[in-house]
Amino acid sequence: MATLEEKQQQFNSFFLIAFPIKANLLPLDDAQLHHSYDDFETNMPYAFKIAGEMSEIQSQALKPLRNLGDKLTELVDYLQFQAQKIDLMMSYILQQQDEPQYQAQAIKFGGGGVIVSQREHVDLGSKTAIKMFLETESAAIYCYAEAIACEQIDDCYEVSYVYTHIREQDQELLVRASLHLQTQALRKVKEKNKAQ
Repeated sequence: MATLEEKQQQFNSFFLIAFPIKANLLPLDDAQLHHSYDDFETNMPYAFKIAGEMSEIQSQALKPLRNLGDKLTELVDYLQFQAQKIDLMMSYILQQQDEPQYQAQAIKFGGGGVIVSQREHVDLGSKTAIKMFLETESAAIYCYAEAIACEQIDDCYEVSYVYTHIREQDQELLVRASLHLQTQALRKVKEKNKAQ
C-alpha cells in the first residue's frame, strides 16, 4: 500500500498541462473498490477499450509509411484523411459515454493524474472511476483514481487524482496528448510574437 507521499510523487512524475477537458466522476461500488487490474480491464466500458486500441493501431500503421519519404506522400495523406474520418466517428461514439449527472471539469491532466474542479470537498483517499474526453485528440480514457489533494479555490475545490488503475496505452495517450497540446500552444505563442 503506497503512502500519500508516494502517490503524490507518482502524480508529479509526469508533466501536467493546464487544458480544460470534460470528465465524468463515477462512484465505485464495493466490488470495484477491490478490483485487481485484470478485473478493472475486464469490466471497463467497451467503447473505451476499442478507442484505445484504435488509436494504437492507427499510430502503428502510419509509422512505417512516414519513413518512406516523399515517394508515398499522397498515400500517407490519403491514409491520414481516412484516419481523421475514423477519429471523428470514434469521437462521436465516445461522446455518447458522457453521463450528464456525473459531469465535471478537468482543468489539468497528464500521465500521472488529473486535477478536477468540483463543487464539493473530497476526502483524501476517496476513489472514483473517471472518464476523460479529449475532444481535440478524438480520444477518451477510462480509469480509476484516488484523491490525493483537495484545495479550495473561491467557491470550488481543485481535487488532484492519481491514477490507480489505467491501461498503459491510455497513459501513453495522455502523455502524447499533453505534449501535443503543449507543442500547439508554443506554436501559437511563436506565431503571435512573429506577428508583432
